[in-house]
Parts: sequence; C-alpha cells; structure tokens
Amino acid sequence: MTTVRRTRRWRGVVAVVLVALAVGVLAKRPSLLLVAATGIVFAAYPEITTPPTVDLSVEREMTPESPGVGDVVTVTTTLRNEGSETLPDVRFVDGVPPMLSVVDGSPRAGTALRPAAETTIEYDVRADQGIHRFGPATVIARDVSGATEVETTVATETVIECGARIPAVPLRAQSRNRTGQLVTDRGGSGLEFHRVTEYERGDPVGRIDWRRFARTRELTTVEFREERLAEVVLCVDARATAYRAASPDDPHAVAYAVDAAGRIAETLFAADHRVGLATLGSEPCWLPAGSGPNHEARFRTHLSTHPSLSMRPPEPTGTASAVDDPDRRLSTLRERLGGGVQVFLVTPLCDDGSTRAARTLEESGCAVTVVSPDVTADSTTGGRLARIERENRLRTLRSAGIPAVDWHTTDRLGTALAAIERWDP
Repeated sequence: MTTVRRTRRWRGVVAVVLVALAVGVLAKRPSLLLVAATGIVFAAYPEITTPPTVDLSVEREMTPESPGVGDVVTVTTTLRNEGSETLPDVRFVDGVPPMLSVVDGSPRAGTALRPAAETTIEYDVRADQGIHRFGPATVIARDVSGATEVETTVATETVIECGARIPAVPLRAQSRNRTGQLVTDRGGSGLEFHRVTEYERGDPVGRIDWRRFARTRELTTVEFREERLAEVVLCVDARATAYRAASPDDPHAVAYAVDAAGRIAETLFAADHRVGLATLGSEPCWLPAGSGPNHEARFRTHLSTHPSLSMRPPEPTGTASAVDDPDRRLSTLRERLGGGVQVFLVTPLCDDGSTRAARTLEESGCAVTVVSPDVTADSTTGGRLARIERENRLRTLRSAGIPAVDWHTTDRLGTALAAIERWDP
C-alpha cells in the first residue's frame, strides 16, 4: 500500500512571506520585498513538483541461518533503488518480527539513493523459540523540498526458525471419514487392537483370528482402531481486545497466537491432516481446510499477510454496523465450519467473548480445543484481576468439556500441548 501526503514543511514560510510583504509595502522597503519574493518561490516550489517515484527492492541475510534459542542472529538488510529517479531523502524501518528483540544496532536508516544504488544496515536480534517471519520494510521517500512524501512497504520472504518444532498436536477423536493418523474408537482396519467380534459373512479373511479358530473351532474377526485424517481449522482471536501485552516491551497476544498457529499447522501438515485458517476480528479471514504443498503455501500467505492478522491493532471505526456485529461474525464462521471439524481457537481469553465463541462452536458440532497464551501480569492490581478472570475462564471451558491449554509464553508450546490428555467426547 502506497500513501502520498504533504508534510506542510513550508507552511511557516508562507506566514513569513506575508509579513515581509506587508511590512515591505507599508514601509516602502525594497529589501523586504525581495525577501518576500524569495519566500514566494520557496512556498510555491512544493506545489509545482510531483511526488517522487518509488521503486525499491529489499534483501535480507541472516547469520546463523538456523539459530538455537537465545542465540544472537545478525540481520543484514539491503535496500536498493530499482527506479530511474534519484531519491534525495529515503528513510526506512525493517520489519523485525514482533517476538524478537533487537540487542545491537538499529533496524532503521536514512539516506539518499541514486538509480541502482543501495544502502545496507546491520543489526542483531536474539532468537526466541518458534517460527518468526519478517514483515515488510516501511519506507518513506521525500522529494528535494521535503514537502511531499511517499510512504510504502517493500517485502521479501524471510523466516527465522528457532528449534521449536512441535513434536505432536493432541487431536480429539472427532474426524472426517478419511484414512489417516488420527486414532478413533471405530473398529476397522488400523494398527491398534480394538476388539474381537463374531465372524460375519463378508468380513475380510485377513482379519480372521486363525489361532483362536485352531483352538476353539470358532470363527472370530479381529478389529483394530481405525485411523482417520483430521480436518482442523486454526482460528486466531484477532479482535481489538486481543491486542494485549504483559508490558509495553512484550509482544501482544495476537503475535503469540499467529506464531502458535503457524507451528501447530506445520505439525499437522507434516502428518497429512487437512488444515484451514480463520479469525475472529473485524476483517474475518477464511481459508477452508485442505492439504498438499500448494494449500500449505496459501495457508502461510494468509497467516503472514491477511489484514486481520496484522501486528498493529485495528483502528477504531467509531460506528457500529451489522458487518461489525461480533455475533453475526461468529454465526458466519459457524456456518462455514459446519460440523465434524476440529477447531483450535488461539485466544488470550481476555474477555467473555472468547469463552462464548468457544462454547458456541463446540455446541454447533465442532471439536474445539482452546490454546491460550498468557499475557497477564501481576505487577498491578488491574493485572492481577485480569489474571484471576482468565483463570476463571479456563475453568469454565474445562467444566464444559472443552480442552483449554494454559500456555505460559516463557515455556515451549509443545510442552503445554503435551499436558492435554487425549479427550474422548
């Protein structure tokens, strides 16, 4: 997105020109009239110039490329002027992932760029567990007078993956009828023993218990627990109330939720499950569940670029409409999901709306699991109250039969998920 705006840098010159012109005329001072004429030229120049044409590209390099938790990663970002016009004043800020902290150097720079020229910045970040995607670099380019500026973004795919792969995602027994790796309580073909039943005409010969037949002369059939593919939709709570952080220097809950959704999806895709993406927010995101490399790429694109998953909180609209109605958005999501779908709702549980959403989806036939990053703090009375309210919401969900993961963000997500017992609703 590109925005062109006036900086009003020369607005003060107009006032000086008017004063000098008035005094020069009244006092009959030619020198003041000359100053006024010079000022008029400066004030008029921005009005007759055109905004600069901005055509830039960005490249990033990281050292090391596969860091461990706590390692310092050196990021080298190069901004290049691909256009044919000199940019006299270029300022840019690199898109550092919100969950990584800069420990040395600066991700900001200001310079001038001739055509085909480039500038490079270098800074260090401390790697944290998870998959961290760089956002687009924000660029502001001004013309020679500084009166007009163009703000735009320049993107390139850059990812820091820091040894936090989730070994397994606990899924509930509900699934679609597709053979896969999710163990169910339905007897049939599979690997895990389920039960022995009396033989019926048409049962596969390969499942007859021939040892029992040799002992008792009775025909019986061995059944195993069927394994099915799960259809999972990862739903991120991206409402304005979810942009809450433990402190101004910490990542907010939506940043943690997006990171968690990406890592859970990675494990599910690796197990050949069908995975989709949805959000609760003012600009709902919806990607139906699917599988395969192309669908996984679409999932990653939605997760990193969809407006509802922006790292910036949504701007208040000041007006209410049917489109902004949270109940209507939830109803639309419920219709899209249908029944028999597993839903991982990633939410900080900072209000009762998130609890209501989880229970509504569960009652509609979805198997809901809540993953809640803890962004509360106990340094203030308000923070302690928010922590107590969140704990009450966790208990409410568990009492309703909904698995709820209390994820302390200083711990590994895989460890928090492993604490869930295999639910069998």
